[in-house]
Amino acid sequence: MSAASGVGNDARGLGSGVVIIGAGMVLGVVALLMTLRSGVTNWPFVAMFGLLIAVGEMVQFNVDGSRNRAPIATSAALAYAMLGGSTLDTAPDVTQVMAVTWLATLAGLVPRAIAGLSADLVVANRRFISVACAAVVFAAVVPEDLNWNRSWQHAVPLLLAMLLAVLSAGVIDALVGAGQATERLSVPFPAALRDELVVMGQIGMAMALGGVLLAAGASLIGLWAVPLVVVPLLLTQFAFRRYASAQRTYRTTVRSMARSTEIAGFSSPGQNVRTATLAVALGNDLGLTPGRMEALEYAALLSGVGQLALADPSPGGASLLRTREERQRAAEIGASVIERSGVLDHVAEIVRHSNDPYRQGRANNADIPVESGIVNVALAYEQLVGEGSGQSPDKAMESIGLGIGAEYDPVVVESLRRVIGRGFRF
Repeated sequence: MSAASGVGNDARGLGSGVVIIGAGMVLGVVALLMTLRSGVTNWPFVAMFGLLIAVGEMVQFNVDGSRNRAPIATSAALAYAMLGGSTLDTAPDVTQVMAVTWLATLAGLVPRAIAGLSADLVVANRRFISVACAAVVFAAVVPEDLNWNRSWQHAVPLLLAMLLAVLSAGVIDALVGAGQATERLSVPFPAALRDELVVMGQIGMAMALGGVLLAAGASLIGLWAVPLVVVPLLLTQFAFRRYASAQRTYRTTVRSMARSTEIAGFSSPGQNVRTATLAVALGNDLGLTPGRMEALEYAALLSGVGQLALADPSPGGASLLRTREERQRAAEIGASVIERSGVLDHVAEIVRHSNDPYRQGRANNADIPVESGIVNVALAYEQLVGEGSGQSPDKAMESIGLGIGAEYDPVVVESLRRVIGRGFRF
């Protein structure tokens, strides 16, 4: 899911997480016992790839506020699952791949936990399960008598088998991730799967290619291939960390700007965050893409910035008590301020139309984004139910229902009914 999910991430349920951790633990323990019983092969490769996986887990990072990634660990684990060739006495079997990956993954999480850093067992077990799937698929499609003689007749089927293995790992991870998103954020499963596949096609592609290159290199020239492939992986990880750092800077800046209205008394404490939380829930329900969700969250947080230009704050930050002209003037000023950032133009467009009545706005102009209607409804509901008014959800829904089609977008109001019906609370 998008960065927008950062607001609503606290609502994450533990049901699927417990299942994922349990499945990973069972697979890992069984694989370890079977490996100990049959004996470990090729200790140098075990040590090298185990070390890579553990170090990769230690230096994992968060991409968009809700997904942590470990490119080096993932690529190394996928590569170990696809090893073969004359440089190895015997290719590691599936159980050894699973045992080494599981132990190394847990070993990499321990230093993070000791240092007080995020050590998400659910995500780590998701990675392990997807690698186990890749190992099973690779072992199933590669004939046992294939002797890796470096001919094209062998290279082509091996390459296809590698691609099929990494693709299966990506699809399994996407399916599990979509299920989790549907559970914790109430995102429609098809939309959640679409988002996961988009992410898989971006950062996942780099990790998969890294795994294929590392497996092919190690199979041809042994452990000398590790430094040759790991250096590009390090550069890839550095680039992703820079991107993640820029995302965090954006988020911090937006939240600081949103806080300015609370400090000046133009909105009640926490009002902007509550509005953004509901807006994100509505966006998830309507299946917005990750990029649109991020802009929606930022717009909801910044929707009150323009009020700073008005003469006096409204009581309790209730902007609904202002006249239509004042609210639209505040929205226009807020959009102008946001546009000056130079990087949030789409956010500014959402804020500009966030106080437009539906009948005079989006109903007659399809260019107005639905996100504006979402912010409009979320802000109205927050002000009716939040600290300022304290109405019951039913009473608030009744008030908003009176404005369907005139003030509020019917599609968004129906989404609000579903979200509230599922038990949403500030």
